[in-house]
Amino acid sequence: MQIKTAEYLMSNDDYRRCPQPDKPEFAFIGRSNVGKSSLINMLTSNSKLAKTSASPGKTQKINHFVINNSWYLVDLPGYGYAKVSKSQRAVFRRMIEGYILNRQNLVNLFVLVDCRLEPQAIDVEFINWLGASRVPFTIIFTKADKIGPNVLASKVDAYKNHLLQTWETLPDMLVSSAVSKMGQEEILDYIQNIINSLEQN
Repeated sequence: MQIKTAEYLMSNDDYRRCPQPDKPEFAFIGRSNVGKSSLINMLTSNSKLAKTSASPGKTQKINHFVINNSWYLVDLPGYGYAKVSKSQRAVFRRMIEGYILNRQNLVNLFVLVDCRLEPQAIDVEFINWLGASRVPFTIIFTKADKIGPNVLASKVDAYKNHLLQTWETLPDMLVSSAVSKMGQEEILDYIQNIINSLEQN
């Protein structure tokens, strides 16, 4: 897939105020500071599309972008919630869960995981919740440029083995780097394949 146009559409704190569900929707989520906005900017080849920040928790609403006038890309708040109050964390949680469980045109959720870390309880808990809720999702390992290929392979294998303790069939997994653009083509082709399958049904 080639991205020819990527335009910001709107931001909301309630899924009921999101755009009309008239296009396939792909959302991106991850723990705070996982590099989500940077990945979105890399995928769209637009360094200013999603707002990035040195401090975690920049994204605090459901942000919609329209891509090639044919599908929606959604930047969701992180579920680590950075430095916010307990009450604000509860607000974020309701916003995210309301969107994920009720957005009827959401066809895939990309869950971003820092490839350098051991499996984090907060990530695994969220992934297990998605599985229990039957939400279609894919794991994207981020920041692959920060470690060597052998270490990367071992980290991904360790993640798979950890999930296999409770999962019979693993979700799809992709590897990316916003710096080197690793995974750009693979992720966009993955999205295109899902769109193609929807059009055939």
